[in-house]
Amino acid sequence: MAKAKTYYFCRECGYQSSSWLGRCPECGKWNTFDEEVLKPATATAQKSATKGAGVSTPKLIQQVTYSETQRLPTRCAEFDRVLGGGIVPGSLLLIGGEPGIGKSTLLLQTALAVTGQRILYVSGEESEEQIKMRADRIVPGGQTAECYVVSETSMERIFEHIAAVQPQLVIVDSIQTVSTELIESGAGSVSQIRECTTQLQRYAKESGVPVLLVGHITKDGSLAGPKVMEHIVDAVLQFEGDRNYGFRILRALKNRFGSTAEIGIFEMRGSGLAEVSNPSALLLSHRDEQLSGAAVAATLEGARPMFVEVQSLVSSAVYGTPQRNANGFDMRRMNMLLAVLEKRCGFKLGAKDVFLNMAGGLRVSDPALDLAVACSILSSNVDIPISPRYCFAAEVGLSGEVRPVSRIDSRVGEAARLGFEKIFISKYDSRNLARAQAGIEIVAVSVIEEAFRNLFA
Repeated sequence: MAKAKTYYFCRECGYQSSSWLGRCPECGKWNTFDEEVLKPATATAQKSATKGAGVSTPKLIQQVTYSETQRLPTRCAEFDRVLGGGIVPGSLLLIGGEPGIGKSTLLLQTALAVTGQRILYVSGEESEEQIKMRADRIVPGGQTAECYVVSETSMERIFEHIAAVQPQLVIVDSIQTVSTELIESGAGSVSQIRECTTQLQRYAKESGVPVLLVGHITKDGSLAGPKVMEHIVDAVLQFEGDRNYGFRILRALKNRFGSTAEIGIFEMRGSGLAEVSNPSALLLSHRDEQLSGAAVAATLEGARPMFVEVQSLVSSAVYGTPQRNANGFDMRRMNMLLAVLEKRCGFKLGAKDVFLNMAGGLRVSDPALDLAVACSILSSNVDIPISPRYCFAAEVGLSGEVRPVSRIDSRVGEAARLGFEKIFISKYDSRNLARAQAGIEIVAVSVIEEAFRNLFA
């Protein structure tokens, strides 16, 4: 019988080496090699792993036929939006996020909401009693879904449960707790995660049953395990949020069956996750008095227009070096806008502290926020408030020009629907936009000085 061998795997890219290396020759990362002991697979395990493997034959691309796949709706509009319309049969989805952010709650809500489908919920972290307690909290009075739950960490036993239940949807929570007898190393190791993910992918493709995986993340925010795992799965979803706020955002980092620009917004409550169909109404602060340093930006997340409040504070630097801090916005882009305001507009901001914050704890990277950020900084600098009924949607260039942004008609239409009186846009965007747009006044500017004069003259 062959002996077990010791190998070293890079936790970042999965590179295999027979000896420990300080720097991975594949990805260039330092101190990422972990020791693992691999034993040869038994005949039974090899037979189980290769069971159902079919024989493929090459075809001309003209001979390949396909039909529109009927997606499985999750009964959650926000989840379906991110997935591209529902779960594709035979797909392998990975959902990652910080501990306690709501990954298990989201998938259990999905399992309880889907009707007419047999679902197997496999948990390696919680017992059946804990899952039942959470289900009673989410759906008081009992559940109507045909959802089977089991607490199991052995991949071989999981496939036995799958063969007995014959589910139409499988949920594994989480992939880091599952292990297979093919690998001797412990659960959560690079080789275990790669092998278990590969086996689940093979099962999903051969049976047509979609599989949803929960993944842990590391302290730097990336998914734990080898990077090859993200290449194996069909979609990688990131569930994120700030613990100080009740909002949760579901993003698609990779999606073979839809767009990666869409997001789903939820609110964490005692009864589970609630969909937020109108995030602008919750993200905009309700102020009775006008305060300087606040401006409303019209941004886009995928195809959805969303309005966020930009808050700025400009004050004289008490210490020698002025402080710069931005929450929810790119720090380097804020420094670029400060340089534009000083060079092109003549505002002396080099000796002042500047603090920037996106209300609601969101992180936004849309260039259309530039004009709102610049105007909020100027508002705080001159201590003159901007009307909360004004909003902004334009990019600012290095020469101080106000540049156009994409889908301006959607932004203007949403601003009119929310009751804004004015929207500041680039004059290059206004050429293809009706001047009388649903009762909202459109202010077209070409340079940032024009916006300043319209606001504070």
